[in-house]
Amino acid sequence: MSTFFVGEGNIGSAPEFQEFPSGNDEPRRLLRLNVYFDNPVPRDGSYEDRGGYWAPVELWHREAEHWSTLYQKGMRVLVEGRTVRDEWEDSEDNARVTFKIEARRVGILPHRVHSVVMRERSSEPSASATHAGQPTEQASSPASKPKKRRGPPSPE
Repeated sequence: MSTFFVGEGNIGSAPEFQEFPSGNDEPRRLLRLNVYFDNPVPRDGSYEDRGGYWAPVELWHREAEHWSTLYQKGMRVLVEGRTVRDEWEDSEDNARVTFKIEARRVGILPHRVHSVVMRERSSEPSASATHAGQPTEQASSPASKPKKRRGPPSPE
């Protein structure tokens, strides 16, 4: 059983990256975060945490290794995904239950972020634009191509 989840919290420890072989396919990549989802309530001009909790967050994605270097302990994040009941046994063979978050997205919130640096987009020439490694002239320039519209046509 699972439930849709959206929550804001702080990463409590360094992210953990793991890679799992998948036969001849590309390996599956997992990023694990430990996040404290707080519940700040105003009280006497400040805030008091009421009902906050720690939850393990799992994000399966091909970019998980790269993202493990971006996310840092103390970073404020917004997590979207689903809660899943996780049953396990502790070291003394006692049955335990945890609710973990299987994330679809983990967004970095700007609290305490000093700067953001974006990498350049990779631009690879398409196969039709090259012949034997030599660029060819296009029949029309990108500026002369009509723009694609999204949605219904506007009334005229």
